[in-house]
Amino acid sequence: QVQLVESGGGLVQPGNSLKLSCAVSGRASSSYPMGWFRQAPGKERELLSAINWRGTKKFYAASVQGRFTVSRDNAKNTVYLQMNSLKPEDTAVYYCAARTSEWDNIYFTEEYQYNSWGQGTQVTVSS
Repeated sequence: QVQLVESGGGLVQPGNSLKLSCAVSGRASSSYPMGWFRQAPGKERELLSAINWRGTKKFYAASVQGRFTVSRDNAKNTVYLQMNSLKPEDTAVYYCAARTSEWDNIYFTEEYQYNSWGQGTQVTVSS
């Protein structure tokens, strides 16, 4: 069983940056396609970014394109989301997710395609 733990959330002023981390554990020597999602109060969970297991292919939602950057360090079993130029509308709980079965060298953009989820980390953008 795979465990995902997000960290790095917090309160930040508009225009500032945060870097989220997602530590993956529980199955040795495996790297998975990963996704970053968020859910704001009263809204559905949305995909922000996805990355293939090699880290060579990346996807960004239009809402974060140019502001957020996904990366990974497979030696550390960690995936990152660098968030710059944060806006109040970025306020949400942020989740990382992994697809731990049947993958190729691609990323996945649908929530149902992920089968392991972290507990989430709160990001609040406010002055």
